[in-house]
Amino acid sequence: MEIYTTIVIRTILFYVLILIIFRVMGKREIGELSILDLVVFVMIGELAIVGIENPKESSIQVAIPMVLLMVIQIILAKLSLKSKRFRDLVDGKPTIIINRGKIDEEAMRKQRYNFDDLLTQLREKDIRSIADVEFAILESSGSLSVIERMNNSDGKPKDGDITIPLIIDGNIEEENLTRINKTNLWLRQELKKMGYRDVRKISFCSFENGKFFVDIMDEE
Repeated sequence: MEIYTTIVIRTILFYVLILIIFRVMGKREIGELSILDLVVFVMIGELAIVGIENPKESSIQVAIPMVLLMVIQIILAKLSLKSKRFRDLVDGKPTIIINRGKIDEEAMRKQRYNFDDLLTQLREKDIRSIADVEFAILESSGSLSVIERMNNSDGKPKDGDITIPLIIDGNIEEENLTRINKTNLWLRQELKKMGYRDVRKISFCSFENGKFFVDIMDEE
């Protein structure tokens, strides 16, 4: 009887501890979990199971690595916020699968993403045909973001573009500049015309439908 009481108490204890740990680590939807989040969550869950299944093992010995994992995750999350390079290394980059109605097979091959995956995710968004899609972006979380084709009153497709970041955290995204057939020099000249001389002070800059959006970093 005593061992069952111990198991019940430890189950409640680790349940509360996991709730506290997840609350401290922040709110994220399951589909938005990064690889770091997922690894930490799985490891914490496994440690809790070990602690419950082995009542003779000290609860403190189980709780310490759980808390340590929480601290590591918080540190890495802060590093990810400050470093775009680290964020890309861990989470990867979004990939444009359909660009202006054209499927990018090479991008699909690089992501090991097949047409069955594409059609399944489109159906989940109530989209019946690929022909109805203007842009489809495979996010780093694995979810598919879709922008449907918009038509004018005459039935012809509207001209439009998606937001492609040109500067993130003070770093110029050369790959995205190439995608829109622009150069580093062009970007710097355009920003100077608008009064932005130091690229390192720009937290985010995008160019969409001929217009810039620029956000300056907050002063610390």
